[in-house]
Amino acid sequence: MSPAEDERSLPLPERWPRASKFALSACAAAVAELVTFPLDLTKTRLQVQGEAAVRRDGAAAGPAVPYRGMLRTAAAIAQEEGVRNLWQGATPAVYRHIVYTGVRMVTYEHLRDSVLGRAEGESFPLWKAVVGGMSAGAIGQFFASPTDLVKVQMQMEGKRKLEGKPLRFRGVHHAFLKILSEGGVRGLWAGWVPNVQRAALVNMGDLTTYDSVKQFLLLNTTLVDNSVTHSVSSACSGLVAAVLGTPADVVKTRIMNQPRDKQGRGLLYKSSMDCLIQTVQGEGFMSLYKGFIPTWMRMAPWSLVFWLAYEQIRRLCGVTSF
Repeated sequence: MSPAEDERSLPLPERWPRASKFALSACAAAVAELVTFPLDLTKTRLQVQGEAAVRRDGAAAGPAVPYRGMLRTAAAIAQEEGVRNLWQGATPAVYRHIVYTGVRMVTYEHLRDSVLGRAEGESFPLWKAVVGGMSAGAIGQFFASPTDLVKVQMQMEGKRKLEGKPLRFRGVHHAFLKILSEGGVRGLWAGWVPNVQRAALVNMGDLTTYDSVKQFLLLNTTLVDNSVTHSVSSACSGLVAAVLGTPADVVKTRIMNQPRDKQGRGLLYKSSMDCLIQTVQGEGFMSLYKGFIPTWMRMAPWSLVFWLAYEQIRRLCGVTSF
């Protein structure tokens, strides 16, 4: 049998390992995203609630809305806008995770195994895991930033309707085209800086924590590479990711949701740093953790569903454990 025939006889994961891992991680992320999306919508609404910059801008401000916590916000969305609207913006969110998660998982494994040189069965230095996790998250989010922008803006459409404002988009593709026509290609990357910063921090919490905790458990306890180990590791990663990523997520959400002029420039914030300063000065430091509970409550089950699904899908497809 010739080498070409030998290669064609190999299973797909061995013939195209990176493409296979991209597809497998994208599938697992899509499942996790659909299961936990209502918490993401709730988090987004909480993060723009009581925005000091909006209160100062009479043209941008709508009717005053009483402060609502996580449960009241979720219940109000279901009651005032309909239960189906708890999944408003889910389509671009799934698009985003297909790109974001696929890129970050493939990038992290490549950096970890080929660039940073982790040896099988040996402990991996924490600083290397941090470098790999932050780099993979930043790269993945940069490519996925346009889909994240559309997701955030579509999540706010239900609120605009309640405030008597005209809806901006008819659907996902109309949102992409409108943003592109108004702000050009650069407009699709509005808010990419805080987006990438957030992703780097979240991945330092998610990928780095999961990988480090899993390897620690396998090397230092009697646990084996099974669902119990995956569950413990994912629980730790979800908490750390929420703590590290929420402040950057608040800034990212506000920059992406702010009104813009005809040149695509933000009317409320000049940059992510300006948004950070205005938020802290106008609302206090803890405003950076608006939406933390739904963020954590979403990241914990998201991380659990994703890692369990991803590890099992890899195993079923004959790919080695993460």
